[in-house]
Parts: sequence; structure tokens; C-alpha cells
Amino acid sequence: MSFKIATWNVNSITARSELVASWIDETRNDIVCFQELKCQEHKFPHSTFEDIGYNIAVHGQKTYNGVAILSKYPLSDIVTGLPTFPDDEQARYIEAVISFQNEAIRVASIYLPNGNPADGVKYEYKLAWMNALRNHVLSLLAFEETLILAGDYNVIPAPEDVYNPQTWQDDALFKLETRRAFRSITNLGLRDAFRACDDTPQQYTFWDYQAGAWQKNNGLRIDHLLLSPEAAGRLVCCGIDKNMRAQDKPSDHVPIWAELR
Repeated sequence: MSFKIATWNVNSITARSELVASWIDETRNDIVCFQELKCQEHKFPHSTFEDIGYNIAVHGQKTYNGVAILSKYPLSDIVTGLPTFPDDEQARYIEAVISFQNEAIRVASIYLPNGNPADGVKYEYKLAWMNALRNHVLSLLAFEETLILAGDYNVIPAPEDVYNPQTWQDDALFKLETRRAFRSITNLGLRDAFRACDDTPQQYTFWDYQAGAWQKNNGLRIDHLLLSPEAAGRLVCCGIDKNMRAQDKPSDHVPIWAELR
């Protein structure tokens, strides 16, 4: 039996609850990770998703950030906040164990810092957060379980993941130091689910609202599903729901999903 997991930076769950609920109803993913909720836990539209059969774990924040995990199966061992970054005041990490067919699947929803401008405290925070994430992932991999790290990483992994690499060299999403930090995480043994299934360049998950980025296909691939070796061995396929960017009042990100057997 297989299951589907998706991740989506919704850019305000309260502003887009109807759009998100419609997409969920159509796709029926078993597990869904959200980022950039832009609301506190009590403002999250729990009933919208509970009424269609999802268990919910939320780590929210007023106005900014916020992450959530939705699952058709029971959630346990919920962790809010990156354990290796205990003083973080921003809601950027939530983790849970999902009971699926008598086995435990560990899932995290991640909203990694943007880091711009890339010459000050925001970039230092991004790199420190990435190092803390690496340390936590190292401890999780020791369990040798099916682990899926889903989310908006605010990292462009390679030149083929951005419409014009030359113009992004000094951006916090694409700086060499950022990509090195990202590789230090994936090199622990994680697999990029999308690239494991599709090596076609210019496949994006984000298009800015400005300068006609969507119409010109000036996009970035910054939303990722990273899989432990145990999860990667179960990967069937992975795709991007690009059509969601063309909806009325869309998020600037679109969902990316994977099926695992």
C-alpha cells in the first residue's frame, strides 16, 4: 500500500483556506505539510480540515511564519520548534510521528529562513538555522526510519533550479555558502525526491508576484521533499502542482508531492 505526501507554502492559511481545502479535496494526499501560515494556533481553520478527515498539528505565530502537519492517520510525538535551535522565537519547524499501516513514519514541516539581505544578521540567522537543522537531522537519521523532511527551504540547490542563475549569485537563496550548507544536510544521506524522479531543468515551485514572474516563467525551485534512505527506497514518483499558481488569488508557491509505497 502506498501513501502520498505533499508540502505547500500557502502564504496565509486564513486568506486561502477555501483554495487549499479545494486542492486537498481534489488531491486527497494522505499527509500534507504547510508553511507560512501567518496565524497563531487558535486562528488556524482546524474544522475546515478536520471535517474532511485530517488530524492536525500546528506551530503558529501571529502575522508571520507558522508550520503545520495534516494527516489522515494518527499523529504522535509532536515536536514544535527545532530542538537544536531552542531559543528561536520564530515558528519554523514542526515534527510528528505518523502511524501508517502499523509502522511509524516521521515527518517534519520546515520553513527555513529567507536570509535576505545576504550581508547581515538575517543571513547569519539563516546559516545558523541550517547548521542546527543539520545537527537535528543527523540525530534523526540514527533511528533508521522512514523520514520525510518537507517544506520551503528557501534554497535554490543548483543553477538549473532558477530562471537566471547569474542574477541570483548574491541572493541568500542561491549564494554559494547557502548551497554548501544545504549540501551539508543532504550529504548526510538524504535524497531530493523531485530530482530522484525528474532531472528536467527549469521546474519551479515559486514565482514572485512582481514583474510578471509567473507569466514569464521566471521561477525558482525552493520547496523540497528530502527523504531518508529508508524513505527514498520507497519512492514511486514525485511531481509539482504547477496549476495552483494560476488560480484566483494564489500563493506565490505551489505544492510539491511524492508517492511512497
